[in-house]
Amino acid sequence: MAIVGTTIFSHILPVIIGFFSILLIIIGSLEEDRNKLGLGVVLFVIACVFPYLILSVLV
Repeated sequence: MAIVGTTIFSHILPVIIGFFSILLIIIGSLEEDRNKLGLGVVLFVIACVFPYLILSVLV
């Protein structure tokens, strides 16, 4: 039985985090700001791994 709210962790939050990470990657590469670029890459990896970690604990 799946817990209510798994849709949030599997579909909504990764998309939001991924969207902002892509924005940070674009902004960081255009402004040549390595901090924003690095933060964008880290957020993108977190958005990719986040559903697997959270859902394996919840379900």
